[in-house]
Amino acid sequence: MPKRHPDHQPLRSCAVCRSVHPKREMTRLVRRADGSVSVDPSGKAAGRGTYLCDDPACHEPARLADGVRRTLDVAVEPDALIAEVTHASA
Repeated sequence: MPKRHPDHQPLRSCAVCRSVHPKREMTRLVRRADGSVSVDPSGKAAGRGTYLCDDPACHEPARLADGVRRTLDVAVEPDALIAEVTHASA
């Protein structure tokens, strides 16, 4: 089994702008079994996950809701999700 490189950083793409960033620099959103979407600060919550970069344009309610709908296949209330993302990144 090959050894991991100590400087290896997994990369993920943003659900909104689709730009690629290191995983640890992004915010993870998770769709839980009940269909709700929430911020996952631990990065380990069960459910389908997607990532959001820190670009302010990606935090616009309409763009965020569209990106989450596309990647997680669930409709969300943009304002409620923006409030949670803003609170988690602060």
